[in-house]
Amino acid sequence: MTSTTPSPSVGATPDTPHRPGRAGARQWAALGALTLAVTLLAVDGTVLALAMPALTADLGATSTEVLWIGDAYSFALAGLLISMGTLADRIGRRRLLLIGVAGFGSASLVAAFAPTAGWLIAARVLLGVAGATLMPSTLSIVRNVFTDPAQRTRAIAVWSAGASGGAALGPLVGGVLLEHYWWGSVFVINLPIMLLVLISVALLVPESRNPAAARFDLVSAVLSVAAIVPLVWAVKHTAKSGIDPAGLLAAALSVGAALVFVRRQRTLRTPLVDVTLFARPAFTGTILVSLITIFAFSGLLFFFSQYLQLVRGHSPLEAGLRELPATLASIAVVVVAVRIIARLGVGRALAASLLVAAAGLGVLAITEGAAGYAGLAAGLILVGLGIGMAFTASTDAILSAVPRERAGAASAISEMSYELGVALGIALLGTLHMALYRAGLPDLSGLAVPAREAVTDSLAAGTQALAGTGEQGAQVLAAARDAFAHGMQITSVIAAVLLVVAALIAWKVIPSGRRS
Repeated sequence: MTSTTPSPSVGATPDTPHRPGRAGARQWAALGALTLAVTLLAVDGTVLALAMPALTADLGATSTEVLWIGDAYSFALAGLLISMGTLADRIGRRRLLLIGVAGFGSASLVAAFAPTAGWLIAARVLLGVAGATLMPSTLSIVRNVFTDPAQRTRAIAVWSAGASGGAALGPLVGGVLLEHYWWGSVFVINLPIMLLVLISVALLVPESRNPAAARFDLVSAVLSVAAIVPLVWAVKHTAKSGIDPAGLLAAALSVGAALVFVRRQRTLRTPLVDVTLFARPAFTGTILVSLITIFAFSGLLFFFSQYLQLVRGHSPLEAGLRELPATLASIAVVVVAVRIIARLGVGRALAASLLVAAAGLGVLAITEGAAGYAGLAAGLILVGLGIGMAFTASTDAILSAVPRERAGAASAISEMSYELGVALGIALLGTLHMALYRAGLPDLSGLAVPAREAVTDSLAAGTQALAGTGEQGAQVLAAARDAFAHGMQITSVIAAVLLVVAALIAWKVIPSGRRS
């Protein structure tokens, strides 16, 4: 792959002289602003879980409203990613990013001071809409600003560290805030950061767009939402309630809308999504590998936080601190990503990183049932290194497969695989883990009916129900914790196997041409 000379809108500026095709200080400063935005977005996706008990008590939210508070954000984000990515190519990536940053800050303010659960759900929808403009816009700007392949790989590594590190930082940030402030603080913290991003983007980021973009196709945008949102809902609903007519109907609606969407894209001169990209094994393989990777990683992250708090007995802040090795390792990948990809090629680098992450999950599976923290830390470091490198290599492969003017659409497809992976990972691995947990519970017949139902429902509910119930309750709680840990071990092994499968796909399908 060779570097190209950037156009005036995305390349060198008079105040930052550098070789043609090479990014200078201004471009790297712009990357800092873009990475800060995506880090905050990733933090926002995981920070709310810790605040749920407090906001539920304050707002008097029902169980259904609690589910919608958590899901509304992901539904809006997943449904609009593809449309927003293409819209960014058309109206300008910098312009849409500025709109999204302002919208995200405003929605955060509404969420922080929401007087009712309904207000908070509406604010979470607005946050998802704004978030859908941020992810593909930031990544497509990176693709257009950094035209030199080696610099682009390093820039993508920084961006990926922000995305993966932000998700892991969520529990830590939430723990710190909730120990000192009310639940709305997890939203208020967005305001000064988004103001800094807004000013930095306005001053540093150049505008770029697809010069040949056609009129935005609203019908395709509606069809993309109809194909994605029912699928995400069906997965979440089936995981909670089992297979029923509502879940099957939603899945059927999703499949039908997807078929109509693909047929329409084939007839448009400038489609919302270039479906012919999926005819390329390298592109499709990379999307599939990304989906499997985030599936395994998100399922682990979600339940590992619970494991540290419910089984190991740590506070939210202590649990967040103990997850830091994964965050720091994923950030450290920035130093070596370019060299590894240059030496091995994208396909082999991606495969090797997934094997490292799989080894880390194997270490966690062994040490989750043992005392001490050193083994857990070692496993988290391996997982962080592997996942951080995998994000970098897969994102680089996807963006390198398309021309610069279609970077927004390609970024949206990449982020779509990320969001689907998160939804599927938490729902499916979560269902499996809960089944293993319940299968490992001891005989509960000696407990009162409310306590028995609480322990069967979840370890969190059981911990509250069994508090102060004497020796019998302590014995049941200890056995429940063992069941939870055993379930974590099995799901960690399954996630490791999935990463090995993804590594084989990457090795066989994704090209590994070395770069200079």
